[in-house]
Amino acid sequence: VYRGSVKEFPDFDANQDAEALYNAMKGFGSDKEAILDLITSRSNKQRLEICQAYKSLYGKDLIADLKYELTGKFERLIVSLMRPPAYSDAKEIKDAIAGVGTDEKCLIEILASRTNQEIHDLVAAYKDAYERDLEADIVGDTSGHFKKMLIVLLQGAREEDDVVSEDLVEQDAKDLLEAGELKWGTDEAQFIYILGRRGKQHLRLVFDEYMKISGKPIERSIRAELSGDFEKLMLAVVKCVRSTAEYFAERLYKGASPLQGLGTRDNTLIRIMVSRSEIDMLDIREVFRTKYEKSLYNMIKEDTSGEYKKALLKLCGGDDDAAGEFFPEAAQVAYRMWELSAVVKVELRGTVQPAGNFNDDEDAQVLRKAMKGLGTDEGAIIDVVTQRSNAQRQQILKAYKAHYGRDLMADLKSELSGSLAKLILGLMLTPAQYDAKQLRKAVEGAGTDESILIEIMATRNNQEIKAINEAYQEAYHKSLEDDLSSDTSGHFKRILVSLALGNRDEGPEDLTQAHEDAKKLADVSSNESSDSLETRFLSILCTRSYPQLRRVFQEFIKMTNHDVEHAIRKRMSGDVRDAFLAIVRSVKNKPAFFADKLYKSMKGVGTDERTLTRIMISRSEIDLLNIRGEFMDLFDKSLHHMIEKDTSGDYCKALLALCGGED
Repeated sequence: VYRGSVKEFPDFDANQDAEALYNAMKGFGSDKEAILDLITSRSNKQRLEICQAYKSLYGKDLIADLKYELTGKFERLIVSLMRPPAYSDAKEIKDAIAGVGTDEKCLIEILASRTNQEIHDLVAAYKDAYERDLEADIVGDTSGHFKKMLIVLLQGAREEDDVVSEDLVEQDAKDLLEAGELKWGTDEAQFIYILGRRGKQHLRLVFDEYMKISGKPIERSIRAELSGDFEKLMLAVVKCVRSTAEYFAERLYKGASPLQGLGTRDNTLIRIMVSRSEIDMLDIREVFRTKYEKSLYNMIKEDTSGEYKKALLKLCGGDDDAAGEFFPEAAQVAYRMWELSAVVKVELRGTVQPAGNFNDDEDAQVLRKAMKGLGTDEGAIIDVVTQRSNAQRQQILKAYKAHYGRDLMADLKSELSGSLAKLILGLMLTPAQYDAKQLRKAVEGAGTDESILIEIMATRNNQEIKAINEAYQEAYHKSLEDDLSSDTSGHFKRILVSLALGNRDEGPEDLTQAHEDAKKLADVSSNESSDSLETRFLSILCTRSYPQLRRVFQEFIKMTNHDVEHAIRKRMSGDVRDAFLAIVRSVKNKPAFFADKLYKSMKGVGTDERTLTRIMISRSEIDLLNIRGEFMDLFDKSLHHMIEKDTSGDYCKALLALCGGED
């Protein structure tokens, strides 16, 4: 099925189009609207025929005339569309290595994503256009393992046999593990050979096998073992093996965002929109919409202007926000994720461990000394509190009381202030007490903080929910269920009350039941009442076990060709939608759910310290190490780095101690 956004123009007449372009550029000024309408609605093959017809009719070079008449980004975009794909790639690479400095991102993007045939065509086009050898030019402009991998990719010799050997898959996964994680130092040559030569289908299975035997995705190992441009190149290769459309969606979102420099941003945007318009632009759009909850069309519309914007929107081909559809490429990516999650068990690990040689009396003395007399030694308090497990902190509370007849919590409250006080005091509560306090704050007073209710209630297991209920009753002499019922309403209240019971199934997966549940979620006719729809989702999402729900989501994709998140977004709104989405994301990948919330708490102007503090406290002994890994995978920056950049003083020091390290 053709997945490009630009198609062959019906009833095409090269002479007629050449005449139209000539008239659009004749005389004073030029009709840019006519030029962009014509060129963006013709295929590359048709544009090349127009170039030939233009020269035959007028004895002039069409590209030279377009360059003369147009300016800036619009000119670069239109001229790029007039070149054959291989020659367009050749020019991009020539520009990337010409002059002072090298645009490594451009080299990585092109060489990591092209097929064998596209690479062969590129090498030939470069030779034809510049009378130079592309390999020699890249060798002269790059170095080290980065250069070696680029040269391997330049051979266009990736295996293309669809027949996969299970034995070779297992051997390659084992070899990658032994070349990196299990080796003192790294055997880069092994990574280059396997990732540079093996076929895509083979490598997908290798990545799955690697996840099984190592407990972590290959991307995380690459980040740990490799560095610099070589690391970026290998990650790009892995991403393109998994899904070329997803790779380009990410490049458009990150590489062409307003946060990038204007020149870099527009070059990336033009290059991708031109090069993928007749290959997989529809797939890129689909993944973009699913992954970033915003259409590519709208990102372009908001971030560009003038004829440049109009031409880009034509190449994009449509607004997926308006269409409200979900697509097979994104569903395929999601389905593979569920296939893998069914067989891989990832160990959850916190960053705070019980301190060795722990002595509660000595710690109590250190804390008393830190708060005694004039001034407070915040550093000593941070060192003790953040480097002890919660169980050890409870022992310190008792030892402090026994030694000094004083309430440690009261002393800390009087000596500390601001964000640091909230963080340290939160760490001194038991997890259930802390969650109960956050829930109480969310419902008391004017207004309700639904986001906190959703975050806690949607992510805690049965045991944690029951402990929260007991802590809430003890602290506030009211039941949590009563407060949730009185402070919320409608379907949202029903969701929270159901979760507050802590009665989620804990049995093994039942494939037959999963199929039936998926059918229930999928089989919603347009004339069915909203009440029945939300009740149906509630009865499954709030009661089934996590492993069972993963199977349900997998079955849902098989039945509908789209992810359950899309169904929720399309059919629901407000707090009900947000609650169901939080449950689904928690079931899919709880560390990724919290990584996303942490990123959003520090993204942009200002920091949401309440969210940052809450998650760092509540996950520090459960899965904060996993959250760190997901944070790096999702945002290409470490949690440690972002905390360091967005916070300051003793609060920052305490958060970094909980974070546990720089990735």
